[in-house]
Amino acid sequence: MNILEKYSLAGKVAVVTGASQGLGRGYAAGLAEAGARVMCCARSVGELRSVAEEIAGKGGRAEPISLDVTRYEETGKIFEAVRDKCGRLDILVNNAGTEEVADFVDVTPAQYDKIMDVNLKGAFFTAQAAARIMKEQKKGKILNIGSLGSAIGLARSSVYCGTKGGVLQMTRAMAIELAPYNIQVNALGPGYFRTPMTEPFFQDPTHKKWIEERIPAGRVGTVEDLLGAVIFLCSDASDYLTGQILYVDGGWLAS
Repeated sequence: MNILEKYSLAGKVAVVTGASQGLGRGYAAGLAEAGARVMCCARSVGELRSVAEEIAGKGGRAEPISLDVTRYEETGKIFEAVRDKCGRLDILVNNAGTEEVADFVDVTPAQYDKIMDVNLKGAFFTAQAAARIMKEQKKGKILNIGSLGSAIGLARSSVYCGTKGGVLQMTRAMAIELAPYNIQVNALGPGYFRTPMTEPFFQDPTHKKWIEERIPAGRVGTVEDLLGAVIFLCSDASDYLTGQILYVDGGWLAS
């Protein structure tokens, strides 16, 4: 296999959670462009259909699947259905996430539970469902989605940062346990990208200025800036890389 073939995802089956909008939509399109058959998962099937149609319009393969990552008892059944339908499961991009910006002293138990249930507990049991299938195959890639909040504290995002720090530690622990089964588990750490979830930050002129002044690359990222890292971490080119987080942030953390 030559080096370019190692980056190809032809013949692979991928699941992307939170694929209906934002970066998840971009991840799904990028994986399909690299050759994967992509199962696009989110709660809203209507929005997922437009994602699948867009991918198909560019010659890719994608299918919409209704999945709420907080319905833990259903996740395993859905992943087994994907395996039965496609014959395998090669890649999980564990992307579903949420945020509610609030001062630390004002966070309510309901807000705490909502963010934790999706970002950490949901990510944990989604990865578990994928890993059970990948263990049988003796091969697989799990890509958890971290954040700048996996490494640093961000004001008014205390619960979110707690979940993303947890995602990083979870990634490391999973990587150790799953390495004997030829399953690599890594995390992607996007910097500031303009998405529906981050839009409130950019609507605040002070916060927007604060973000942009701290990016050495001089601009906010686009989903295309992330796809090289995503394809690498989901391909055979990264077979000896596990338990790591790759920050794609325009130099934010380095500065």
